[in-house]
Amino acid sequence: MEQDAKRPVQGVGPDELDQVPEHVDDPVPEKVTAAAPVGGPLRFARMTGSSIASRGAAGWVTDFLNAAYYRRPVAEREVDDLRLAFSIFTTYWYRRETPPRLRLTDLRAFHRIYGKERFNTELSGRGRLTRDQLLEGAAGLLGDWFPAAYDDDARRAWGIAFPSVPERDAYDPERRLSLAKLGKLTPESAPPEQQTWHTYPPVEMPSVDGVVGALTRPETWPDYASEIGRFTPLRPGGLGGQTFEIEVAAGTESGLPIFTRGYITITRLATPDDPEALRDYFEELESGLARYGDDEPRAVPPGGQPVVGFDLTTHENHFMGAGHNRLILYTHEGRAWVRAAGTWDPMPWHVEQSYRRAGQTAQHAFWGQGGVARLSMLHQLALRIA
Repeated sequence: MEQDAKRPVQGVGPDELDQVPEHVDDPVPEKVTAAAPVGGPLRFARMTGSSIASRGAAGWVTDFLNAAYYRRPVAEREVDDLRLAFSIFTTYWYRRETPPRLRLTDLRAFHRIYGKERFNTELSGRGRLTRDQLLEGAAGLLGDWFPAAYDDDARRAWGIAFPSVPERDAYDPERRLSLAKLGKLTPESAPPEQQTWHTYPPVEMPSVDGVVGALTRPETWPDYASEIGRFTPLRPGGLGGQTFEIEVAAGTESGLPIFTRGYITITRLATPDDPEALRDYFEELESGLARYGDDEPRAVPPGGQPVVGFDLTTHENHFMGAGHNRLILYTHEGRAWVRAAGTWDPMPWHVEQSYRRAGQTAQHAFWGQGGVARLSMLHQLALRIA
């Protein structure tokens, strides 16, 4: 799969490629007159794109995702085509031994496979790729095994397609964690009356068992990614203590998405295995919504039965600032429901400006508000487990 390192790349000469570093970190001066606070505007701005792509690769990775999905008219979008595109470049990253991140030079391999197809207007719109083109290209890029592996639930995990189940079992998700430069946890700490307490509309699920079976296998969470967001687990094991990289996209309706990322860790998990802890969890949530929410509804409606709840606590530089979200599963009148409920500190100015300009609408849609299935992870979960 390795290509001639001197072969030019779309407007980049061979001499210039020699000067492209694997990954560029901002230099840290030896002396500074005033240090930026941890989690301040500069570090927040650095949280763009994906941890597995260097800044030099961000342009071509975005262009690939645009060609595979975002450049299509909304009516022609199929969310699994976007998941497929993410899986192609994530699998490509996984199968490279070095360097740790995708680089500008990796464009060559993708352009060799997909460049011509993007201009084939007989099969797709100009600058776009069909699903068949994505799969055929992936077979050439990664191997003939890829299309069948992507369609096989047993060989698809962590957003990666594997040639075999043993290779899937041997995967170490902390390889990606090592690229994340994870900051400290940042739960809310402001006085409760200054915090935002908010719950999103519930989304109906096919069954309790289906939800529990899906969410307790974190390696499957990329399968529920929506047009505007995806969770990728960074640790082995189950849900408790799991850390996720969240990649989100704003501006997707325009076909010109802007990507950023954040990190959360599951810091509290309440299940029927500990009935007292489960009761306490939901009582605390209902009390907080009633006391500090702005006319917020109950998380579980009267007559409903809590089943599971867990906290997703932010790390430094999260695009929502400091706080935690919750996912709760409950039953009501014989039907299963999942909803999100968040608690957040007042946002620092740089986070608030970014959030209001690009993130607020996407955040609400991601958790199901508006009921647009292609935008909502919870709707995608319901479709997947149906």
